[in-house]
Amino acid sequence: MTENRYVLLDRDGVINHDSDDFIKSPEEWQPIDGSLEAIALLNAHGYRIAVITNQSGLARGLFDDSVLEKIHQKMHRLTNDKDGNIDAIYFCPHGADSACNCRKPKPGLLELFAAEKHADLAHTYFIGDSWRDIQAALAAGALPMLVKTGKGQKTLTEHPNLNIPVFDTLYDAAKHIVSGQ
Repeated sequence: MTENRYVLLDRDGVINHDSDDFIKSPEEWQPIDGSLEAIALLNAHGYRIAVITNQSGLARGLFDDSVLEKIHQKMHRLTNDKDGNIDAIYFCPHGADSACNCRKPKPGLLELFAAEKHADLAHTYFIGDSWRDIQAALAAGALPMLVKTGKGQKTLTEHPNLNIPVFDTLYDAAKHIVSGQ
């Protein structure tokens, strides 16, 4: 039996447009051009997708679990419409001041994913747009990649000497992964 190959994705700023005011409703959740096609491309090449996301809007009372579920249902539906599939979503519901281990940049969500899916993080890409995504990937022993969408360009400006792969979009990162480079 072959091991499941996964690519981990941050949500806001990688799959969908981010907002400093948070994504608080399904209507506000809008995919970045090419991101859903990128998921389908990865799926077509044998990669499964898991989303790893901080959702402190829950702790802030900006939305509740049922609204988050509706946002994720929309993400699943639109991804499926592009022949893609997201296998799992792992989210931290806590605020920035929480002592939890699941809020990125801590590695807890990645470790939970690895334990549940029996995945080897040393061979698993984690694509994000923020410094905390990169930190979480490194802390968990995953392979970080940065996209310039969302907060990615700001992250690159603030950390110009990153020694990780950097791509303009999720689709560009997906093409790189499936090319085997």
